[in-house]
Amino acid sequence: MKKIKNWFGKEKEETIVLLRSIPATVVSLFVVSVICMNLLANKTLVQTPWIALDGGILISWLSFMCMDIITKYFGPKASNKIAILASAINVLTCLIFYIASVIPSQASDYTAFDEIFGGTWFILLGSTIAFLTSAVINNFLNWSIGKVFHNHLDGRLAYAASAYVSTFVGQFMDNFIFSMIVFVFFAPIFWDGFHWTVLQCATCALTGAVAELIMEILFSPLGYRILMRWKEHNVGEEYLIYMDEEQQEYI
Repeated sequence: MKKIKNWFGKEKEETIVLLRSIPATVVSLFVVSVICMNLLANKTLVQTPWIALDGGILISWLSFMCMDIITKYFGPKASNKIAILASAINVLTCLIFYIASVIPSQASDYTAFDEIFGGTWFILLGSTIAFLTSAVINNFLNWSIGKVFHNHLDGRLAYAASAYVSTFVGQFMDNFIFSMIVFVFFAPIFWDGFHWTVLQCATCALTGAVAELIMEILFSPLGYRILMRWKEHNVGEEYLIYMDEEQQEYI
C-alpha cells in the first residue's frame, strides 16, 4: 500500500511539473481538437462502399501533430498524460452538453441542437477507448522510430519518418477500434440491426488513415518548426531536469 501511495505521489508531482512546462497554447489546441473531433464526427463528409470520412478529419491532424511535438520533446509518457487529460476534459464537456440538451426549453425548437449535443453514450465510449489506445500506440511508435536516427534526432528526416509512420498506424487503430466498438458491437443492438462487417471496418479505417496521413504530411513542417523553436528557447526545462533527476535515482 505504501509503494502504491508513493507511486501516486510521484506521478502527481511529475504531472504538475509537466503541466507547468508544456506551453499552454499547444495543450489548449490539443484539448480543443479532441473536443471538436467528437462534435465534427456527427457529420459524414464522404460515404462510399469503400470509404467513409466524417468531419473529424478536418481537425484530427492537429491532435496527432500536438502529440508528435510533445512526444519528440518531452517523451511518450508525457504525451500519454496529456492525451488522458484531453480525453477527461472531452468526457466532461460531453456531459455538460448532454445536460444542456435534456433541459426543456419553450424558447424555440432545439431539436437539432439536442440531437447534435446530446450525443450517444456508446459513441462517446468507443471514441474515448479508440483515441486513448491509438494515442499510446502513436506516442511510443513515434518515440521508438525517432531513436533509430540516434545520430540525427533533431533532423527533418527523423521527425518526418517518426511522425508519418506513427500517425498512419495510430489513425488506423483509432478508426478501426472505434468502428468495431460502435458499428460491430453496439449498432446491431441499438440501431435496429444496422451494422458493419469487420472487413468494412478495416477498409474504412485504412482509407481514413491514408486521408489523415495526407493532412499530417501537409502540416508536419509547422510541427517541426514549433519543435525547433522549443529547443532554441529551452522550453520546459524544469520538466526535463526533473525527469533526469528521477532517472538518476534508479541508476
